[in-house]
Amino acid sequence: MSAPLAVSLGEVKAYLRIDGVEEDALLAGLVRSAAALCEAFTGQVLIAEERSETVAADGEWHRLAATPVRSFEGAFVGEDAAAFDSLTDASGDGWVRVSGRTPARIVVEAGLAGDWNGVPEPLRQGIVRLTAHLYGHRDAAGDAGPPAAVAALWRPWRRMRLA
Repeated sequence: MSAPLAVSLGEVKAYLRIDGVEEDALLAGLVRSAAALCEAFTGQVLIAEERSETVAADGEWHRLAATPVRSFEGAFVGEDAAAFDSLTDASGDGWVRVSGRTPARIVVEAGLAGDWNGVPEPLRQGIVRLTAHLYGHRDAAGDAGPPAAVAALWRPWRRMRLA
């Protein structure tokens, strides 16, 4: 079973003025691609899901890549629980500090919203518009990023980090 779509096929088909069902599979794939591009562009997980990352057990604080963090589920070395401290800052970044000597797998729930209905409307509209763009430009080469209208919708949600 595949994950639910970021926006309904009905929304995309209405935007594209498509009535039939012949293109549904193609459109569903394009919606999934557009949602993945939205996550990559904004640097945020859209829908709450479990994510895991491995961090060093050096006693230092490490910022997790998945954001925004909704909850910490645990830290594990192999199948065994590991001791760790955690915090979530005001921007939703998760931070962990692991005790011991072996790197630990940190499991968190991360996401802007609990379901697709909770995703902010500018992000949803950007996904619809990008899906339409991908549909209309299937074989076009040289696209360097999302169309300007999509980037304008997503830009306020973009999280930039210094390396």
